Amino acid sequence: MSAASSPPPRAHSGNRRDEAARLAVLHAADDLLVEHGFGALTIESIARRAGVAKQTIYRWWPSKVEILLDVLIEDSEKRFPVPTEEQPTADSIRRYLRAFARFVTRDPAGRVLLALLAEAQHHSATAASLHERYLDPRRAAERDLLARATAAGEIAPDLAPDATMDALVGPIVYRAMTGSTIPRALVDTLVTNLLKPRPR
Repeated sequence: MSAASSPPPRAHSGNRRDEAARLAVLHAADDLLVEHGFGALTIESIARRAGVAKQTIYRWWPSKVEILLDVLIEDSEKRFPVPTEEQPTADSIRRYLRAFARFVTRDPAGRVLLALLAEAQHHSATAASLHERYLDPRRAAERDLLARATAAGEIAPDLAPDATMDALVGPIVYRAMTGSTIPRALVDTLVTNLLKPRPR
């Protein structure tokens, strides 16, 4: 067969394999955290559960904290993305907070958030990574959400945006950290009292 008529070279499947390994690591870290807690989670146990070499993990992540942050970032975007509609309303913010409450009480990745928040109280490096990669970008999006809703006259909070979000999510996080349920009425009351939605 001449070179001109030879078939094109086959595409490499390395990227697909890498993505499968990456997802296996994220799922393994998530599962092991739920099963054994943050303290017992190790790179060795993640590699064993994911079926990859430790060197593969260290090539992509410097620590288990960074693995868990990838889990948290990806699952948060799927489970409760910050609303991006042009004119948010009190109802869309309420739905966002309800989704957040479900996330921290029912979703395995919600356990990741709670574990990282707890670990951040004792380790400054964990706190710095958590803020830089997750808390600060999400807060910026939440701040913009409140600003757009306020500008549209949909809500009229008395507090500044950061204080408003702290007051909204604080009770939710506290109840999740203490293993309590989060009634829908709690979220509704927070929205009513703190955002003062425009009457319909």
